[in-house]
Amino acid sequence: MKPLTQSPTGSIPAGPNPSGVAPGGSLRYVGAGNNPQRTTMKRLLAVLAGWLPLVAFTVTAQSVWLEDLPEALKKAKAENKHVLINFTGSDWCGFCIKLQKEVLSTKEFADYATKHLVLVELDFPRQKAQSEARKSANRKLQKQYKVEGFPTLVLLDPQGKEVARMVGYGGGGFALVKQKLRLPNAP
Repeated sequence: MKPLTQSPTGSIPAGPNPSGVAPGGSLRYVGAGNNPQRTTMKRLLAVLAGWLPLVAFTVTAQSVWLEDLPEALKKAKAENKHVLINFTGSDWCGFCIKLQKEVLSTKEFADYATKHLVLVELDFPRQKAQSEARKSANRKLQKQYKVEGFPTLVLLDPQGKEVARMVGYGGGGFALVKQKLRLPNAP
């Protein structure tokens, strides 16, 4: 057995130290393969590799939401799709945030919307910056569609005629939204 020497943190072996504790109790890297920068980089890469699938899922679950209803109606008519208008208070309305999280940001909804819907978000935020022109256009559409509560989803046919409406959201996921808006069960 190797002789022991005293250090402020206790006894440690004298001479070369395989434990990685340097005399005086501080940690040190041992061996040619233990480069501290390389070890840190390996850990960083491992963390990033763990997050990559989550980032990829988030990107694939994104839907394209327009803010301009006339533009959306033109697109819907050209593509023979329905228009779904989401009247929301994205930064203050708890049920709007719940609808966004449980339905509108899911892969299932994004896949369905890509094939069948043109999406329009008319936001009425309290904290987020928004141009006066956007605020005015959204208020005009709120009056036109007689929206009195948030969230309100309004479904228009490709010609712009209202065919269904859902006011509020208490849960139930995309299946409930499809049922309330009478969306077809097409894949």
